[in-house]
Amino acid sequence: MEARFGKDFMLFVGVLRYYKGLEYLIRASVGRPYRVVIAGKGPEQAKLKVLADELGADSIVFTGYISDLEKAALMKLCRAVVFPSHLRSEAFGVTLIEGLMYGKPLISCEIGTGTSYVNADGETGHVILPANPDALREAMDDLWNDPVKAEQMGQAGRLRYESLFTGERMAAAYQKLYTQVLEERGLAT
Repeated sequence: MEARFGKDFMLFVGVLRYYKGLEYLIRASVGRPYRVVIAGKGPEQAKLKVLADELGADSIVFTGYISDLEKAALMKLCRAVVFPSHLRSEAFGVTLIEGLMYGKPLISCEIGTGTSYVNADGETGHVILPANPDALREAMDDLWNDPVKAEQMGQAGRLRYESLFTGERMAAAYQKLYTQVLEERGLAT
């Protein structure tokens, strides 16, 4: 994968859908000195490729479908995980948790869903305004121009993953929630 994509690129992984904000990522990527790898396929793929060509976004690389092994390799090689979803149709963003798991800083949008819970602004990455190519460009540039900050945010992200998002932690949180709901309804045994 490194021979094909290099390293220290910005990475998006997911299905290419209308609410993923990928048109803003493409606009933000024009003229940048780093690659932006868009991994995945979906109904917006052809439209996004046309937009990248029209804008001369030469730094954009579309991978199409990738396997789990390829995704793991890309996660290890990237500088940061970019998740520009701009609509509330994006409830959570599993890719963000995967970014934390791999110790990568995150860039996501404040859309009033779980994405901003996963990505703690200023700690594990940047949470930016949605549908804003300038803010997205600024966040990517920051992590590109300050690799020490990117590394520190990635380390903080890994710690956040370990404290909140491992299978064991999430199961315990769900069990606690279920018990609380049952107790509130007088159904606990």
